[in-house]
Amino acid sequence: MSGLLPGDPAAAVGGGATPRAHCVLAPNPSPMTLDGTNTWLLAEPDSDLAVVVDPGPLDEGHLRRVVETAERHGRRIGLTLLTHGHHDHAEGAARFAELTGSRVLALDPAHRLGDEGLLPGQVIEVGGLEIRVVGTPGHTSDSLTFHLPADGAILTGDTVLGRGTTMVAHPDGRLGDYLDSLRHLHTMAAEHGVRTVLPGHGPVLADALGAVDYYLAHRANRLAQVETAVEAGCRTAAEVVARVYADVDPALWPAAELSVQAQLSYLEDRGLI
Repeated sequence: MSGLLPGDPAAAVGGGATPRAHCVLAPNPSPMTLDGTNTWLLAEPDSDLAVVVDPGPLDEGHLRRVVETAERHGRRIGLTLLTHGHHDHAEGAARFAELTGSRVLALDPAHRLGDEGLLPGQVIEVGGLEIRVVGTPGHTSDSLTFHLPADGAILTGDTVLGRGTTMVAHPDGRLGDYLDSLRHLHTMAAEHGVRTVLPGHGPVLADALGAVDYYLAHRANRLAQVETAVEAGCRTAAEVVARVYADVDPALWPAAELSVQAQLSYLEDRGLI
């Protein structure tokens, strides 16, 4: 979704973001992927091992650029992680594993390469780099966030974007889960030193708390608008979208319709409509 967020977004997408995180931007821009998918290369400053998060689409040139970027910094890929299984984040993972010899870890077994998966609460260490796995379902059921405590940063995949807001991919994604995930990230930002959002799309955000506050307020506002639309006679998700998302680019309406389906389910489950 388009539009700037609070959270002091960076002026550009790609390149060094924190002492331990470097973004290689995939060449797949679109209304849904914004500038393209952010593939993250993570490493301790003095380590020769790197971790890649979300290799991105099956684009040979992009996958090789990720490897070359690591090599320019004197590093090889020791592990590949996925925030979730959507194609724009995970489609290139199998080919990337061939290029690097790295395992691919994900929450969903369908997207793993190797026997090992990821679980919320898990701590991963590669070349001295500590990565904490945080369960953040909602956008999808398998969505994860990766916490870099040394940088005070979180890699949020599609849970929090660098620009605009994300969809809840109904029926796999559920709004109740998503709101709980945002509240969890809010606590991390308010109480546990998380300052920086390294998103799956869009620019880096330097004010994690401001960004999550905005997301929570946006969701509350959209829910109220959907409830009002139903009270006004809208009966289908498409009718709600045409009323509530009238100011949004129509190219994004199919994604908005998935979010509305999730909102309607949320309101129905709670007896609010």
